[in-house]
Amino acid sequence: MSPSQPSVEDCIIVGAGPAGLTAAIYLARFHLAIRLFDCGTSRAALIPCSHNHAGFPDGIPGTELLARMLAQAERYGAERELARVTKLERAGDGFRVCAEAREFRARTVLLATGVINNRPPGMDDALHGEALAAGLLRYCPICDAYEVTDRRVAVIGTGEHGTAEALFLRGYTADLTLIAPEGEHDLDGQCTAQLDAAGIRRVAGPCGGYEIADGRLALDTAEGRRSFDSIYPALGSRVRADLAQEAGAMISEDQCVVVDSHQRTNVPGLFAAGDVVKGLDQISHAMGEGGVAATAIRNYLAELEPLRR
Repeated sequence: MSPSQPSVEDCIIVGAGPAGLTAAIYLARFHLAIRLFDCGTSRAALIPCSHNHAGFPDGIPGTELLARMLAQAERYGAERELARVTKLERAGDGFRVCAEAREFRARTVLLATGVINNRPPGMDDALHGEALAAGLLRYCPICDAYEVTDRRVAVIGTGEHGTAEALFLRGYTADLTLIAPEGEHDLDGQCTAQLDAAGIRRVAGPCGGYEIADGRLALDTAEGRRSFDSIYPALGSRVRADLAQEAGAMISEDQCVVVDSHQRTNVPGLFAAGDVVKGLDQISHAMGEGGVAATAIRNYLAELEPLRR
């Protein structure tokens, strides 16, 4: 290979969250040449302290978990690129990956690009970060609703999605309010009946004027200013499936990458794992998919050419 031609990796992993890092550990320990792209936007990094991740009874900050996983992957030879991948396409029997004006080649690609939460309307970045760190703003009731047991909690949302999140949280606290993000609530008869039966208050929007005051997160609504011990935005998320779609992968109606039980997409050599795939959106689940994907990648490469030391 001439110096002007990029080397070919066995696998390029796009995304350095729990799924991507787990796959990196496995693949590096399979003695494969891998490159991990990290643009620094893993949702796990936003977790102040995870208390439901097995093995850490006292909890672990998301940033520390990611740092430990990265160190483990690098110990076995994984290489990390602090760059955002902007293009992915088939190139011969493999793939061409572009990141910040540089080009890389790989025999296989694993997409672990995750999703982006839709934030409360009108909340600035500084306050958003401060509220997250203090546990005043939370995005995952499956992860941390235990921490708001018997506290004063609000859900920003409406419709079926907002109703479902409020009903889930009702299992932890009776002091619960569903706030419409913009204007009046959009609730059908079934949602209204369920909320009434659960004793969940409803307040019209729009939301705004967010402020941390007296240890609570306060905001303006159409019915006056309210403050809460924690607020959960139930506003959905954006799945980062653009690269997968660009490479020809099948995308579901809810914009997730479609994979089989081995995390394989319909494009040979292209795999996906973690929150970019429809699932539970949990660290443990993403890690499991990362391990499955890595093993499937190793076996796929062995079918193309026997792997020997």
